Amino acid sequence: MSIEKQIKELRQRLNHYNYLYYVENAPVVSDYEFDQMLRELQELEKQHPEFADPNSPTARVGSDLSNAFKSVDHAFPMLSLSNTYSLEELHEWVEKISNEVGEVEFVCELKFDGTAISLTYEDGRLLRAVTRGDGSRGDDVTENVRTIRSIPLMLNGEDYPSYFEIRGEIFMPYASFDRLNAEREKNEEPPFANPRNAAAGTLKQQQSKIVAQRGLDCTLYQIAGQNLAFTSHSESLEAAKGWGFKISDKIKVCRTTAEIDDFISYWDIERKALPFPTDGVVIKVNRFSDRKALGTTAKAPKWAVAYKFKAEQALTRLLKVSYQVGRTGAITPVANLEPVLLAGTTVKRATLHNADQIMALDLREGDMVYVEKGGEIIPKITGVEISERKAESEPLQYITHCPECGAELVRYEGEAKHYCPNQSHCRPQILGRIIHFIRRKAMNIEGLGEETIELLFENGLINNMADLYDLRAEQLAVLPRLGEKSARNIMQSLQLSLDVPFHRVLFALGIRFVGETTAKYIAAHFKDMDSVINATKEELTQAEEVGDKIADSIIEYLHDEQNIEIIERLRKAGLKFKAEEKAQKSNVLEGLNFVISGSFSLHSRDELKAMIEAHGGKNLAAVSANTSYLLAGDKIGPAKLQKATKLGIKIISEEEFLKMILTSDHDTEQNPTEQTKSKAENPTPQEQTKTNEIVTQGSLF
Repeated sequence: MSIEKQIKELRQRLNHYNYLYYVENAPVVSDYEFDQMLRELQELEKQHPEFADPNSPTARVGSDLSNAFKSVDHAFPMLSLSNTYSLEELHEWVEKISNEVGEVEFVCELKFDGTAISLTYEDGRLLRAVTRGDGSRGDDVTENVRTIRSIPLMLNGEDYPSYFEIRGEIFMPYASFDRLNAEREKNEEPPFANPRNAAAGTLKQQQSKIVAQRGLDCTLYQIAGQNLAFTSHSESLEAAKGWGFKISDKIKVCRTTAEIDDFISYWDIERKALPFPTDGVVIKVNRFSDRKALGTTAKAPKWAVAYKFKAEQALTRLLKVSYQVGRTGAITPVANLEPVLLAGTTVKRATLHNADQIMALDLREGDMVYVEKGGEIIPKITGVEISERKAESEPLQYITHCPECGAELVRYEGEAKHYCPNQSHCRPQILGRIIHFIRRKAMNIEGLGEETIELLFENGLINNMADLYDLRAEQLAVLPRLGEKSARNIMQSLQLSLDVPFHRVLFALGIRFVGETTAKYIAAHFKDMDSVINATKEELTQAEEVGDKIADSIIEYLHDEQNIEIIERLRKAGLKFKAEEKAQKSNVLEGLNFVISGSFSLHSRDELKAMIEAHGGKNLAAVSANTSYLLAGDKIGPAKLQKATKLGIKIISEEEFLKMILTSDHDTEQNPTEQTKSKAENPTPQEQTKTNEIVTQGSLF
């Protein structure tokens, strides 16, 4: 594999993991694995600067922004922390700090495993609570945070600053986590994988009353503000404690490497007895004057580092490997284990991912295997204790046929998993697609949990998602565990689902690789289902986030006659297969045709296309004599650039385009570039924070 291809693949994987962790709150790799991949990418980019990319995962802080909450600027940046899993690396960092600033004090704190929050207080009252987001902007979750009892709504005393921010971690104690998952299982909802996911998911709930019921907690660890009357971090935390904030008592001021090591060693063992999740120790320079001298990088402060605890391991026996069939037909092997206590829970099963992993581990039923919960996520097998292997053991043979329907499995080119191709007659696939269709982020059909879907299927009432809209209340009322009231609620929810917007209907169809965000991009680009059905592969890849792999999957899905029949039945039932037209803002671009190419810093391509249409312009797929402007971003397609130059078509930047529509938008949608400039030239007193003194005194993460 070429270096360029290796770099591109690493970037793609890291961007995907970033999205799952920060947007969907559903991590699939441990923190350690993610950091190792990131380090590998950093090293490759350092060795090969010719492949540099400003949008590489190494150059940005991940984002957890969502569309559910108002986006708010941070007055003080919230950068991430550099991580280390090695005491040797930590000692080198301590030595480097000492060499730069001389005799230095450090503060060691437990690293809580939750979701970062920034609380703003004005005149002693909680003004705003904002998630970390991308470090510059986050989501305003104030109403939800107000329900967390450990966060003061009004401060004690009178010696606090008139305006300041305090940063911390919102987390879910184990007791709350266990109670929540018990309730979710009772309600036929999938349980959360770990307390961190549960805390992040709870904080993004639409109803604050739900948040209030879930038992979140919060600890605060850093103050940010102008002209704070403190000389050290430990002093500021003592003051904050006096104002009524919950500050961890598991903090120690250390002056030597040995003292830091002792703190880490002690809590690496004792953390297992704590009632809340932790995943490491944060070591910070104590004195603010030393922080100022050290400064920051673009991503993280130089005066702080996080030491991450190594993942817990346990040795247990692999009893049997079973195989699960997902809604897309993907086969997932699962290790069934002798129960073993690991990271506070009893583990009986672990994912094996695919045939390649089984082969790489040389797994055999009856082996003693090492199980790990890296980052407190789903357990996985990391190795085999060969010394305890039985002489008569046989290598594990991966199945060749579907365990549910018997169809011969296939493995598509470039895919790690095997698939059952019998999507129309394989029970788990049929049920999985219907269950996906009814979920909250898809059609949001309440009253139809997994058990109810199985009940309807077993009674011959449904065999695909379109059958749901043929159901009648009298058919449902006579079924076990339902009754007339449940039947009425289900029918009402089915009726309400007819108002679900097109992009969610598209996501609900369950097309392989088309997730929630990709569905939004496709809907925004094509506007209606017929355009998607009739699109060529080349046209599909013009939509944001749609590459060859996704385009092939869409075409395969839409070339299946049964899928088209289901779509037509859903259309007849009244589902929305057309995006709602947005009101035109002006006709300033009327008569102008635009072609967009490249990537942009302020807006996505689909957002720019929407702006063009909102102001009377028209989007073209290819450059031709009819093109008025080529709107060019970074890495513009060379063919389009060459053709535009040859035809004498004017090439404009994103900023130039925004100026074209600025005159019609100045009252409501000011040019972001000008807006930023105006804000910088006329900051509010609270926003005059971009000095070295404030950066080193305030919080950066």
